[in-house]
Amino acid sequence: MQRIIKNGQVIDETWHLLDKDATLDGLSNSDDLIVPLALWREHAHALKVRDGGLGVWLDSDEEVEEIADDLGNFKVIALNFPSFTDGRHYSSARLLRERYGYQDEIRAIGDVLRDQLFFMQRCGFDAFAIRPDRDPHDALQGLQDFSVCYQAAADHPPLFRRRQA
Repeated sequence: MQRIIKNGQVIDETWHLLDKDATLDGLSNSDDLIVPLALWREHAHALKVRDGGLGVWLDSDEEVEEIADDLGNFKVIALNFPSFTDGRHYSSARLLRERYGYQDEIRAIGDVLRDQLFFMQRCGFDAFAIRPDRDPHDALQGLQDFSVCYQAAADHPPLFRRRQA
């Protein structure tokens, strides 16, 4: 069983992440599923009436605006990082939190490494599926790499506002 980092702790994964070419054939009605955007677009009506939890995942070339009207249907939004150097979804997480007010889980999936976690958290991610060849307990330490940030982000107001409070 895969282990992920969620809310600052390493936990067992309970959600099933479906492949990009997945179909509805043979899926359990009660499993918690994270479906690719294409499957959501094609079968939203059937996915909404399932008993299990529902999440969606976006590839790096898919934008959050495509699901903006459907956010209330998802308990998890997973954003795929196909490579360490592809940072497009940092903006996606921030848009979900700040523009669309999404309060549920935003998960980083794909080529996710320790060096990214601190900055991903600042953008609004609260869960991380670390690359399978890496230790999630080691990666967890990446959330504490810096003690103070001056710039504002999804996780904190700017430093001067914190000083005034």
